[in-house]
Amino acid sequence: MSQPDKEDELAGTEQPFVAHLVELRDRLIKSVIAVGLVAAVLAVWPGPGALYDLLAAPLVAHLPKGATLIATSVISPFLVPLKILLMAAFLIALPVVLWQVWSFVAPGLYSHEKKLVLPLVVSSTFLFFIGVAFCYWFVFGQVFSFIQSFAPKSITAAPDIEAYLSFVLTMFLAFGLAFEVPIVVIVLARMGIVSVEKLKEFRGYFIVLAFIIAAVVTPPDVVSQLALAIPMILLYELGIWAAQIFIRHTQAPAEGGDAATDA
Repeated sequence: MSQPDKEDELAGTEQPFVAHLVELRDRLIKSVIAVGLVAAVLAVWPGPGALYDLLAAPLVAHLPKGATLIATSVISPFLVPLKILLMAAFLIALPVVLWQVWSFVAPGLYSHEKKLVLPLVVSSTFLFFIGVAFCYWFVFGQVFSFIQSFAPKSITAAPDIEAYLSFVLTMFLAFGLAFEVPIVVIVLARMGIVSVEKLKEFRGYFIVLAFIIAAVVTPPDVVSQLALAIPMILLYELGIWAAQIFIRHTQAPAEGGDAATDA
């Protein structure tokens, strides 16, 4: 005779709606405090100005000797470093913020869902940081070198600090999101929206799509376009491989539990 079905592992864990709101408020407060503490530390050392100098270093290194960035607005020298300070504080405190998000949603997930969500949250954050670092340490140098090589000798480059910040944030976002390709592939395959076989068949189309995206979001130089397109293609292949592992290890338990064999 077969054993009775397993009980729902979330049974009895329901909380009133107000309790969820209170917990959400508490976790938002903790996240804001974490960002605020990091911002306070960064404001003391190295300071907003030093942070902007660090962000501007790849461009300054390729400007003509004696050239500097300029501020065309009276308040820009204050606001732009402040924005960078807050951005840096949020990125540094991001693990704490994500932990608060995870702690809020985890009680409502089944064990097989936790096996899927937590690794994806951690890996997506890690990949985003890698994309931003790759952009800063490699792509910026190539892009600015290419741009300056085309500048006429009669022009002295003096970029505006707000325009530079906008350019940097756009590039960081583009490369950070581009490095999320494996996560998108895994989620699509795990949710059954697209099969792994279809993803493999789409490989050729994705190569074309990657170069189109790179041509749209990067400056018009071959180096930066290749620097975005090639990692996207490699990460697509990584996503297909990882999707097969995730699907195998995050399946929901068979409905009704394991049936016992008749005596």
